[in-house]
Amino acid sequence: MNMFLETLIGGLLAGTMYSLVAIGFVLIYKASGVFNYAQGSILLFGALTYVTLTDQGVPALGAIVVTIALLVLTAIAIEKLLLRPLTNRSPMTLFMATLGLSYVVEGVAQGIMGSQVRALNLGIDDLPIFVGDIMISQFDLIAAGVALAIVVVLSLLFNRTRIGIQLRGVADDTRAALSLGIDINRIWQIVWAVAGIVGLVAGLLWGARQGVQFSLSLVVLKALPVLIIGGFTSIPGAIVGGLIVGAGESLAETYIGPYLGGGITPWFAYALALVFLFFRPAGLFGERQIERV
Repeated sequence: MNMFLETLIGGLLAGTMYSLVAIGFVLIYKASGVFNYAQGSILLFGALTYVTLTDQGVPALGAIVVTIALLVLTAIAIEKLLLRPLTNRSPMTLFMATLGLSYVVEGVAQGIMGSQVRALNLGIDDLPIFVGDIMISQFDLIAAGVALAIVVVLSLLFNRTRIGIQLRGVADDTRAALSLGIDINRIWQIVWAVAGIVGLVAGLLWGARQGVQFSLSLVVLKALPVLIIGGFTSIPGAIVGGLIVGAGESLAETYIGPYLGGGITPWFAYALALVFLFFRPAGLFGERQIERV
């Protein structure tokens, strides 16, 4: 029983790392209905900027401030140069635009800051913590706390502030929001900036775990089944989807893996997502699309 609980808790905590990546996608999808493939590249850009600054002797707090400022400027530039000219285009056109943007961001970031693997130390020791006979990873526990804090902050932002109300209005009906005088371009800038900051947090945690390198941007592929399970329009859904994927992978690798020769982790989340697509295409918390003809 202890082994089961340890595996389950470890998987749940690890799943919060997937959730952090998925939240960035949800923010932009809610505001514009676009699946932002460039989120992984922005995540890499943030982590690479931070580690480059700290390697040059910049204090951690200063590096965070400078990186956030660059991400905000990047969000403004993306809205002005990419999103605004493509307003009212099809979601597929916008998706292809973010696909191209991802390669541009990666190329520029690595061209300026290099492509070698960088070690990232956040001062968080990955030490075991024992609760009775159950061992819990200290790093995963802190990552879970960070994810919970981000969800609380975003919930307050969207439900208790004027900007949040405007964002929900844009997400529900763009034309109605325009008729009420809401500045959609400004909302998009804010959403992309917030998504970039969330991506920075995720990039730092993932970078501390596996190093800051080119493959860090591919973590977006792990967020896809999380979004399918939780729903593309729900921040709580991103958290629940991440927990399901993390726990499912961990339990499957432990209890089913030995019978299949191991190697379940790379594909199990996608198999689980396929099951959800059959029975609940909108995800657990997603909004069903209703089209009137």
